[in-house]
Amino acid sequence: MTRPARRRPGEVPLNRALSKLAIASRAEATRLIAAGRVRVDGKTATDPAMPVVPERVAIAVDGREAARAAWCLILLNKPRGVVTTRVDPQGRPTVFDLVPEGEGHLVAVGRLDLASSGLILLTTDTRLAAWLTDPGNRVPRTYTVTARGEVGDDDVERLMAGVDSEGERLSADEAAVRKRSRRETHLVVRLHEGRNREVRRLFGAIGHEVTRLRRVAFGGLDLGTLPPGRWREVSAEEGKAAFPSCPQLGS
Repeated sequence: MTRPARRRPGEVPLNRALSKLAIASRAEATRLIAAGRVRVDGKTATDPAMPVVPERVAIAVDGREAARAAWCLILLNKPRGVVTTRVDPQGRPTVFDLVPEGEGHLVAVGRLDLASSGLILLTTDTRLAAWLTDPGNRVPRTYTVTARGEVGDDDVERLMAGVDSEGERLSADEAAVRKRSRRETHLVVRLHEGRNREVRRLFGAIGHEVTRLRRVAFGGLDLGTLPPGRWREVSAEEGKAAFPSCPQLGS
């Protein structure tokens, strides 16, 4: 059985690229491509699934080149109760509702679940998003955690040594107690993989429910005094300083 070719960072199907560039819906883009009306780097495209990196190719429809999305990186302080998706079937507020309507080409860098709050990045650079979320690049995420009950020193050691959860081995790079009582414990936890509900699963595996979870830093970027629901732009220079080993920010 032939395995599908591995995509390069930032690659998306051509019909999705047209959708991301606000040229057409994905279904309409597929029809445009089938009709021979789309050219990529001067050549007529015939396959809607053709992989492209939107920021690196010239896409034209009916002879007119599509405007490429301007580079943008936004740091948002996501409140609890807001979902990390563009459209929510249940009608809940999304992170994209909190940024300007003109930033339609943004994608979220990873996710924070509904009950979690704090720092989330949005960017127009899909290559950057892919690099930041690749576990192999070990980009640290720092969280403040409130856990039910008293988390002892032996529990903290288990968090860093590693635990089994849902068939996966999870571990924290760092974990430190800030305050503890029999009722609850406050900690700072740092990890780099960003797996689905990873912090909550880590604590669940040692018998402590997470009652409050807030991401306060991603790489070299931190929330600072940014209020919940507010955002700010991150310049390319600040991004390079925050993620010095990221080749996308060096290109």
